[in-house]
Amino acid sequence: MAVGDLAHGLPISRPAVSQHLKVLKRAGLVADRPVGTRRIYQLNPAGLEALRSELDVFWEKALDAYRSLAEESQEKGEEG
Repeated sequence: MAVGDLAHGLPISRPAVSQHLKVLKRAGLVADRPVGTRRIYQLNPAGLEALRSELDVFWEKALDAYRSLAEESQEKGEEG
């Protein structure tokens, strides 16, 4: 979609949408291509897959740490 199409109906300005898209592009989450005088943006599947992998690792570590704390807390409760 073009920036104007994406901005339509959003509570932020078209330039703000454009700035957000630049950040997403640098992060590899969207790609763009020129079509006439407009730029068309689309999701980058490879970038989204990489983000998903990072989030999976993050949540796995976070949940493992939480499990360890819960087990440690349970063991202390059983001793007392």
